[in-house]
Amino acid sequence: MNVRADFPGLPQDWHYLDTAATAQKPQAVIDAIARNYGEDYATVHRGVYRRSSDMTLRYEAARKAAADFIGAASPDECVFVRGATEAVNLVADSWGQANLGDGDRIMLSVLEHHSNIVPWQMLAERVGATIDVAPLTEDGHIDLDWVEANLTERHKLVALCHLSNSLGSVLDARRAADLAHKVGAKLLLDGCQSAPRLAIDVQAMDCDFYVFSGHKLYGPTGIGVLWAKGDILNAMPPWQGGGSMIDKVSFEGTTYAPAPGRFEAGTPHIVGAAGLHAAIDYVNAIGVDAIERHERRLAAKAREALGQVNSVSLFGPNDGVGIVSFAVEGVHPHDVATILDEEGVAIRAGHHCCQPLMEALNVPATARASFGVYSDESDVEALVRGVERVRKIFG
Repeated sequence: MNVRADFPGLPQDWHYLDTAATAQKPQAVIDAIARNYGEDYATVHRGVYRRSSDMTLRYEAARKAAADFIGAASPDECVFVRGATEAVNLVADSWGQANLGDGDRIMLSVLEHHSNIVPWQMLAERVGATIDVAPLTEDGHIDLDWVEANLTERHKLVALCHLSNSLGSVLDARRAADLAHKVGAKLLLDGCQSAPRLAIDVQAMDCDFYVFSGHKLYGPTGIGVLWAKGDILNAMPPWQGGGSMIDKVSFEGTTYAPAPGRFEAGTPHIVGAAGLHAAIDYVNAIGVDAIERHERRLAAKAREALGQVNSVSLFGPNDGVGIVSFAVEGVHPHDVATILDEEGVAIRAGHHCCQPLMEALNVPATARASFGVYSDESDVEALVRGVERVRKIFG
């Protein structure tokens, strides 16, 4: 796979290994953003003039592209949001507030991103619910056997990461859905890392909610998607009030638009949706299956090479997708990242918004290399050279 030239943010002497945090943007996305902020720009869902009508069609075409990308039954099941964080908060504050009460339970796992922990904690505090936390298997997967043994009819929601942003481990999503539904619970999947790396079919997985962010999918920041099964979404009360989400407003009372408009109050991120559409088209042209194979191969190559370096510890499964977390004995990950930066290698160092996971791993932080469609063997080689330099500097 040789697409590096498509990404103007990647000079040849720089090795970008922080795609799990945010992906670089192909020129096609940048061009779409510029065009839609320029000669094509107008508002949506309001103007009757030609350009506004055209922009509305493009905005809704982006919704259809997002729906098709994840196998949704209808574009109306997809709500545009600022990102996955907002999507989880929307579900917690709308569906959760309406469906959970005192004594109910929520099932999470120890490897969740803070965005899939804190909104549920806030909800639990408001309604009197309790949170249970599933442990990991020895190789870094969510322990679904433990989940099965501990789910009860008091559980109303299971919210799990589909692909770990720290370990690269992939959840058996269909089994998780079956387990949740067996006790009458709903399943929410955090798809931030899986949407750019795995072929997604929400109907086949049978989850109830799926969330992802555009900027990790080679698209712009400030745009993301909440998908929910149609009957669930249509029954959810509005979350924010304002323009566009209404049917009729009077001081005697207001009626609301059907989903998804009910959840898109105010002027939306019009150009963000256009940029997301361009990103989806770009990924589809390459093929998500090809991207998964590419990132699995690079992650495996990196794990194999780092595993041969003395004093390097690896975290997560050997078959992880696109993400490799590691530590160098006696060296703080921030120091590892600083030295690698001097070598032209950009990685993430820290807790990766997964502090409970770091506690479970018994480390303060890890160094994380994450690959993208534009990564290649030279990035792995530069990473390993940089780690060898870390060892020499710290003895």
